[in-house]
Amino acid sequence: MTFYKKLSPFYNLALLYFIVSFVLRIVLLFHPITQSSFTFAESLKIFSLGLISDFFVFVLASSFLWLYLILISNSKYNKPYGYIILGGFITLLIYIASGKSIFDEYGGALPKIVLIFVSIKTFLFSLFLFLPKQRTKIRFWLFAFVIFLYVLLILQNAISEFFFWNEFGVKYNFIAVNYLIYTNEVIGNIMQSYPVVPIFSVLFIITGTITYFIIKYSRNYIEEIPNLSEKLKITAIYCTLFIFSLFAVPGLAKTENSKNIFVNELQSNGIYKFYLAFQNNKLDYFKFYKTIPDQKAFALLKQQIPAISGQNTLQKVTNDSVEKRKNVVLITVESLSADFMKMYGNKQNITPFLDSLAQKSLLFTNTYAAGNRTVRGLEAVTLCLPPTAGESVVKREDNKNKFSTGSVFLKKGYNVKFMYGGDAFFDNMQDFYSGNGYQIIDKSSFAPKEITFSNVWGVCDEDMYNKAIKIMNSEAKQNKPFFNHIMTVSNHRPFTYPNNKIDIPGNIKSRDGGVKYTDYALKQFFAKAQKQPWFKNTVFVIVADHCASSAGKTELPLDKYRIPALIYSSDIKPEKYNQLMSQIDIMPTLFGLLNFDYDSKFFGQDVFKPDYQPRALIATYQDLGLIKDDVLTILSPKQQIKQFQLKLNKKDGVLPEFQIYYDQIPLKSENKNLVDETIAFYQSASYVLKKKEYQFKDLSLTAKNAKLYAKNR
Repeated sequence: MTFYKKLSPFYNLALLYFIVSFVLRIVLLFHPITQSSFTFAESLKIFSLGLISDFFVFVLASSFLWLYLILISNSKYNKPYGYIILGGFITLLIYIASGKSIFDEYGGALPKIVLIFVSIKTFLFSLFLFLPKQRTKIRFWLFAFVIFLYVLLILQNAISEFFFWNEFGVKYNFIAVNYLIYTNEVIGNIMQSYPVVPIFSVLFIITGTITYFIIKYSRNYIEEIPNLSEKLKITAIYCTLFIFSLFAVPGLAKTENSKNIFVNELQSNGIYKFYLAFQNNKLDYFKFYKTIPDQKAFALLKQQIPAISGQNTLQKVTNDSVEKRKNVVLITVESLSADFMKMYGNKQNITPFLDSLAQKSLLFTNTYAAGNRTVRGLEAVTLCLPPTAGESVVKREDNKNKFSTGSVFLKKGYNVKFMYGGDAFFDNMQDFYSGNGYQIIDKSSFAPKEITFSNVWGVCDEDMYNKAIKIMNSEAKQNKPFFNHIMTVSNHRPFTYPNNKIDIPGNIKSRDGGVKYTDYALKQFFAKAQKQPWFKNTVFVIVADHCASSAGKTELPLDKYRIPALIYSSDIKPEKYNQLMSQIDIMPTLFGLLNFDYDSKFFGQDVFKPDYQPRALIATYQDLGLIKDDVLTILSPKQQIKQFQLKLNKKDGVLPEFQIYYDQIPLKSENKNLVDETIAFYQSASYVLKKKEYQFKDLSLTAKNAKLYAKNR
């Protein structure tokens, strides 16, 4: 047999991987979410460099296959070696099962995983040792299983990449890593969103068929096991490629430098993107980003927030008028993009109630979300600070006793609650809000009779609002004002909700239906709230947590961050505020409308103050942006800086204040003032968090509410 045939398991699986990756790129290229056209040069780059990257990633990913194949032999079962090796396996098994092994020092599931693996190896080795006549047959089926597993993983990864692209318009990123943590919600979401049984049935049939043909052309490896010399050659070839791949894969990733983000995403390898996301889930601003002296950063920040001094954001906020001790209900609406609303150009009429409420409210027409995930939206309205690099503060270990929206209300004597229709454990909301003095009402607080409909994310919005009405009726009797922050869940895939509520059935899993039902539930809430004695003394703040999608041709596509925001109260005059502002400004502006005097640490500002300078802060987990003076400045890891002139791309039939689409034209020369100002915002925010300058000092109030939360659980 020629030597190259000894490599048949490798090149047959590699060929499958290349074909699947090629087909996947074509599918994603023509996917509706890929809102871009590509030149011939861009297409060539996507497929050529993508294929090369796939090759080297496959080399790295086939290390287990190499190790398995290289250890196949008959000689190790000869006497006395077979019995010595078996004795070693049994000794190792006893050592691990003792509960005092080195693996137990790491804790978690690792000891069990290692125990299961060694048990299987011991069992299989025993079969090969004591059943020599069945050895060939056992080896064939074990070989078939390994090949089946590789084929399944290749196909499963392609399906996962497709569905991830379908949701986010990118290859794997930080979100995919987070999804590994919340498997119950994520798997449940998949089960309820997609026809899982048919998909996996077809997947296993296809996997089995492909495995049959790969085994057919690769079984020569186990029928004529390579000798020691041939194994050494295979090992030399593989190890050389492996070492080269370690440098080639990150090197090729650096060529993903197109101005069109879709080109970069389609060129990239999803497995390597997942690895990068896993490695970069924690980003130290001072290590990865462009910096200036801290003193200069805070001096520049002072130009935006004149009341601060020194290297912190402590400031005294005062108002001339009498304080209004009104109840406040903050509703952060899941995935409510601005372009879902009629005023921003939507023609589907899926937000009729919000459209009408906006005409009766103080409407902020030019508001941008801080990020593209729920935790970023919650962080923005709760902590009112820029979205710092890496994970949201909500999900960090140091997330407690922060200066927050809730802490301002606590000092004013308010009852403070966070209400969520799902399990507050998800995305660390329970830990964050209870650690910052909020009492938590989540799905576990509901009696069975209070739930009329639920899916994997929690109870429907109507059930959450009905629960909120009951709680607020109870609070109103305590002669204390209340602040209740409600996070909705219904406008989220799988977009299921009660039938016979709107003209789009709840079981067809339509995003338009999810939006329209969310709007319907909000209408029902207001209808019931208006009948309550506390309604006239209550201010309602409605804002999206983020947009429905973050995919675009640029790192930070502005239309994917534009969100609705409004404040409604019977005594607040309806009007439009059209200046550029950030999600972090919503609550400080509300405090201004209530004439609150308070000591603040917020970066967010009251936009009605005469010293407010219009700007917005938007970010992913690693790209940090500032919109100001029609320029978008982006800070990225490795001290990279990009700037774009924003040119309005007008949409017919939409008023100027509701235009959301912009072309981003790279600046020919750097605007250093805006670069330094962008650095000042993000560096100072990272500084105060790192130095614990953003803490709430009156810990007795947060502790009191935490005890109440624990008691209610």
